[in-house]
Amino acid sequence: MLQLNEMKLEDFGYNNKFEKLRIENNLKDFEIGRVISEHKERYIVKTTNGEFEAEITGNMRFTAQNREDFPAVGDWVALSTYDSDFGIIHKILPRFSTIKRQAVGQFGEIQIIATNIDYAFLVQSVDRNFNINRLERYLTICHSSKVKPVIILSKTDLIDELRINEIVENIKARIKNVRIIAVSNETEKGYEEINKFIEKGKSYCMLGSSGVGKSTLLNNLSGRVIMKTDTISQSTNKGKHVTSHRELIILENGGILIDNPGMREVGIADSTSGLEVTFDMILSLSENCKFKDCTHTNEVGCYVLESVENGEIDKDSYENYLKMEKEKEYFESTVVERKKKDKEFGKFLKNYKNDIKKNKY
Repeated sequence: MLQLNEMKLEDFGYNNKFEKLRIENNLKDFEIGRVISEHKERYIVKTTNGEFEAEITGNMRFTAQNREDFPAVGDWVALSTYDSDFGIIHKILPRFSTIKRQAVGQFGEIQIIATNIDYAFLVQSVDRNFNINRLERYLTICHSSKVKPVIILSKTDLIDELRINEIVENIKARIKNVRIIAVSNETEKGYEEINKFIEKGKSYCMLGSSGVGKSTLLNNLSGRVIMKTDTISQSTNKGKHVTSHRELIILENGGILIDNPGMREVGIADSTSGLEVTFDMILSLSENCKFKDCTHTNEVGCYVLESVENGEIDKDSYENYLKMEKEKEYFESTVVERKKKDKEFGKFLKNYKNDIKKNKY
């Protein structure tokens, strides 16, 4: 394994595109590093000179309009380093992909899961918690984030081969053209296929609920214990939630993998294009609807409803689409309302300052 002082930026995923962005943004005088973990606006940044705990500048904090203006795991940043382990982040290099979801309990706000990701491993266990609807949600997030998805079915040692094949066929019936890899964390069956898929310098992210085996998968792929894992409860058949933050790991074969906390809620955000790709059949057939503004719920002459009735469109997939479409519309309306309030508040402050100036004279 490469020691940290032997590593180059390319080992962390740096390439000519980022170097071009560095030059275009006049950042040649700064050190470049990648954010590998985040803890309440304190960041661990990995550079060729070591790992640094870093903060953003006051100007970055002051000018930030939303969460997307703050660093996130996977970001390439320009920073100044001090002493042996502290740095100040001055700028974030433009991202080529951003995986995000609705922030839990905060309407109209987003949470960034990871940035500059090439592929997302959508990990779901094949036990009783298996849920294709949730897979479609993860797919929608990936498609809207410009990240290529790969479905990883874990814990295959808990069921027989016949049931595994049945689950795979059920997925293929609803989800087209997405790679599916079945693995066992106990026997490591299927790991060879994952390792062949992982390329040096490419960045991968693991998405999935708590207890599906993501941390064990990470430990086995890396060949060492990185994330603590707990045993499965015999009564609930669920693993405990032990990963509490995002972290970037460089694997033995040179691939770059980001583990994430298990997500109980997968709220979609800004995902118009994501829905179109995930449910491309529904969108394609909707062109045959009688009305252009058809909602595909109760209209006469709705070709989508007819396709559901005759079995051309899976009913569960159709219902999941409607649910996410409604969720997307609500999120977008909330964002518009929030921007309106921010604009009104800004106008109020401006008038207040002008009134103060007038009263002085």
